[in-house]
Amino acid sequence: MNAAPAKPRPPLVVLAPITLLALSCAPAPDDAPGATTTHATADDVLRTADPYTRGYTDADFPRVQELAPGVYSYEQLRSAGDERFTTVSMFVVTDEGVLVADGQGSPEETRLMVETIAGITDRPITHVVVCSDHGDHTAGNSEFPTDARFYAHPTSQAVLQAVADNPIRPDDAPPVVVPDHLVESRETLHLGGREIQLLFLGRAHTGGDLVVYLPAERILFMSEAYLNRVFPAMRSAYPSEWVAMIEAAQAMVVDIYVPGHGFVDSPAVLAEELETYRQAVVQVIAEANRLHTAGLTLEEAIAQADFGALEDWSLRSSQASRAIGRVYMELNGELPPA
Repeated sequence: MNAAPAKPRPPLVVLAPITLLALSCAPAPDDAPGATTTHATADDVLRTADPYTRGYTDADFPRVQELAPGVYSYEQLRSAGDERFTTVSMFVVTDEGVLVADGQGSPEETRLMVETIAGITDRPITHVVVCSDHGDHTAGNSEFPTDARFYAHPTSQAVLQAVADNPIRPDDAPPVVVPDHLVESRETLHLGGREIQLLFLGRAHTGGDLVVYLPAERILFMSEAYLNRVFPAMRSAYPSEWVAMIEAAQAMVVDIYVPGHGFVDSPAVLAEELETYRQAVVQVIAEANRLHTAGLTLEEAIAQADFGALEDWSLRSSQASRAIGRVYMELNGELPPA
């Protein structure tokens, strides 16, 4: 997926803090562009990752919400072919510094996020967690302070090191930041009196998927392990393990599940949509399994696959064939062992 094209910088708008009531997804009045202040029931929320269907324009982004005191989600638009959807980061402001969970997909977009954070706090960015090693979350990491600590799972570190060492990498490509603080299963940080847990709940979207958990605030940033109304993207995934990873997240004490793509809705909607997403991954696996059992080749399966309600989800056209291929690899025993 290609990074979103450059565009004029919109004014910073921090939305009202999320509460346990669902927030309206319609754009706010003109006197508060991009703000979301009108409460609505969960049934009123448009369940889609398409910003334009929700009534947003490019000028409404980046979209920042305070999830809890000092804890913010950051949504920025990106492009995949003709489709537009959001990449989501999270940042935590403390007296000792700022922790960022996932960057954005280009130096320009990550620089804008850094500037946005600077407009909220004068505390420096001291910690960056690579939850997904994919370029749409890491390609701009060189824009973070050079003295920040970068954390990643060993699998993600190896992926980023391979990208940095690629002999045919273009000379004008942005620098790759290879994290040197590794999290194999769990690391607990205490930053400015706030407890922040970096957890590996299992292989999912990338194989090195980390999540960031704030136990006091009951917030879990899931990065690309949770794509809110975006078709399950599986080019480097572990399909069945992904389901187990989501179930592990659902078993935790969490009020707000933050996705890596799609909209950051109210807590109730996000919890509902996480289960919807789990079922979507299960459905993709089941459909590919049905076609595999029927003896169809991968090409035949891609042509005949029917994903029902998922056919209308964002990125179905670009991601369905990859997902089928990845499930076929799992069924054929071709994925790397855990």
